[in-house]
Amino acid sequence: MNEQQIERYSRHIILKEVGGKGQQKLFDGRVLIIGAGGLGAPIALYLAAAGVGTIGIADADDVDLSNLQRQVIHFTPDIGKPKVESAKEKMIAINPDVNVITYKEWVSAENINRIIADYDFVIDGTDNFAAKFLINDACVLAGKPYSHGGILQFDGQTLTVKPGESACYRCLFPEPPPKDAVPTCSQAGVIGVLPGVLGTIQATEAIKFLLGKGELLTNRLLTYNALRMKFREIPIKRRATCPLCGDHPTITEVKDELDAMTVCDLKES
Repeated sequence: MNEQQIERYSRHIILKEVGGKGQQKLFDGRVLIIGAGGLGAPIALYLAAAGVGTIGIADADDVDLSNLQRQVIHFTPDIGKPKVESAKEKMIAINPDVNVITYKEWVSAENINRIIADYDFVIDGTDNFAAKFLINDACVLAGKPYSHGGILQFDGQTLTVKPGESACYRCLFPEPPPKDAVPTCSQAGVIGVLPGVLGTIQATEAIKFLLGKGELLTNRLLTYNALRMKFREIPIKRRATCPLCGDHPTITEVKDELDAMTVCDLKES
């Protein structure tokens, strides 16, 4: 590191759990964020500030006025701009050390294996069931650790999955809910600060994974209710009957959940 980098990351370097070697691990790390919206915004900003060397960000949408209440990486002049380009500008502005790779496309069964292939850790910042099941399936089949996150109204949830070692998303929810079972964010709403709480937790998981420090949020579903200001940790375990990671899996390749409704995610049950 040069003198400027030593100063930039000095608060990391003085931590015994990080130090110069740990900061180098972050430089060498490659993290993919799928979704440049409410969750993806704080995740992208904090990973860039931390000095994660290569950050991919995938999203096919453009910035809309209704996004600005919660998607803090986008500003009013960005309306109409591709979200991935808007996000990249802010990430580079915070830290020109990082390499930001953009994917202006929706993830699908056709492209997800290509997109996740070169990354060490994947973060799900999407807002629909189809993408969440697709990301889980692709990461488990490819052996990629990833962080799941979901938000709706005042509730959020997050879980980290290490394929072959922990429960996956389908261990909790074997298949998407029936159509119209859960309202969309546009129907039910979401408090603007909620993705900031969940997104920073997901970013923390990525940083801990790259450093090889601490305990990841595996086999634990962390839920949060903003109105009650209450976190709840729900122990979970891999299901032997899981269709993806169970003893006799029936899902052996990625596919699109065409009937999955676009929603923010399941609320705490």
